[in-house]
Amino acid sequence: MVERISDAEHEIMEVLWTQSPLTATEVADRVVESKGWSLQTVKTLLSRLAAKAVLGTQRDGRKFLYTPLVERDAYLAGVSRKFVDRLFGGKVTPLVAHLADADELSDEDIREIEELLRELKA
Repeated sequence: MVERISDAEHEIMEVLWTQSPLTATEVADRVVESKGWSLQTVKTLLSRLAAKAVLGTQRDGRKFLYTPLVERDAYLAGVSRKFVDRLFGGKVTPLVAHLADADELSDEDIREIEELLRELKA
């Protein structure tokens, strides 16, 4: 399992999961408007992710290209499992019940869950 990444690091990973490899400047171009981060902030986050072995780096002249070393689905599976384990004793049913009790499930969510359950049973 990958070491925990911060919310800011996750924003960087989402960019790179969408398209890679990218330079720090290219990553910054994709988050500067929505996050207001400077290029230096993006470089710091990229360095942290590389140190955590979540990103690979490759020198390209004077720049570095960054590529995810962890697939998005694998990361989300691990984070989701830890969340369910920590807060719901490893059981998904109490999570769904909690969301239903808090009126967090839309009719569309319920329909999708029912469809998923039908597929799992088949």
